[in-house]
Amino acid sequence: MASRTAPAPSVLPGKVSPLRQVPAHIPRPPYVGKPAPDRFEGSEIKDAETIEKMRIAGRIAAQALVEVASHIRPGITTDELDRIGHEFLCDHDAYPSTLGYRHFPKSLCTSVNEVICHGIPDSRELVDGDIVNVDITAYIHGVHGDTDATYPVGEIDSESALLLERTQEALNRGIKAVRPGRPINVIGRVIESYAKRFGYGVVRDFTGHGIGTAFHSGLVIPHYDTEHYATLMEPGMTFTIEPMLTLGTESYDMWDDDWTVVTQDRKRSAQFEHTLLVTDSGAEILTLP
Repeated sequence: MASRTAPAPSVLPGKVSPLRQVPAHIPRPPYVGKPAPDRFEGSEIKDAETIEKMRIAGRIAAQALVEVASHIRPGITTDELDRIGHEFLCDHDAYPSTLGYRHFPKSLCTSVNEVICHGIPDSRELVDGDIVNVDITAYIHGVHGDTDATYPVGEIDSESALLLERTQEALNRGIKAVRPGRPINVIGRVIESYAKRFGYGVVRDFTGHGIGTAFHSGLVIPHYDTEHYATLMEPGMTFTIEPMLTLGTESYDMWDDDWTVVTQDRKRSAQFEHTLLVTDSGAEILTLP
């Protein structure tokens, strides 16, 4: 049998700069300095005080994303975007949640073109026609706020522009599906139903997640249609929805850094994310600037 030859990738690893320092007065998440976070044993239902703290964390993360996005242009490195996000969070007394999470070396993720998620910022310069996802999380007052979006770099082709537009719409539809009493997997059913209209791949192995005092609580929010993950939504739950759609296959390869996930066919991928609170009547988006 002939072996499969992967298409030439448009993104290759660059040089990763040294760890950025966080001012000593900013509290660290408990997983910093450990191989992995402790298993979350708390409730997925948050009390009013925790929810208010999450509104603060979510707003700071959203503002940081806006600041980073304002600098996206051909010629800038993803490492420079990381510096901008890092300094914004620290200036607002927030810790960059990804920094030191399971040894992740940077303060945000930058996923370019065929990178599905978890791209490590490095020395690669963005070029005209790229797309880049920026995923940033703020930790402050003991809770996390997590958000991301995918942006054009200069002028992009129409196929990529539609992918961005439709992935954003997939997130919007997923958010509208949030209601108390519904199973969580209805979110994935709505997202995949929409994405399949355009022949997009829907990534299955990387999902939304519960969030609060834990970066990832163990609650899984699928973006695809499945009978699993049927936990009923309840007021006070907080979690992320973050669909990842591709122009081809949802199958992926992992770089040797054990973080960077790329589409197996090297076709482009986009992602958008918000942190949400389940309310009595629907969802409140916590990651708005």
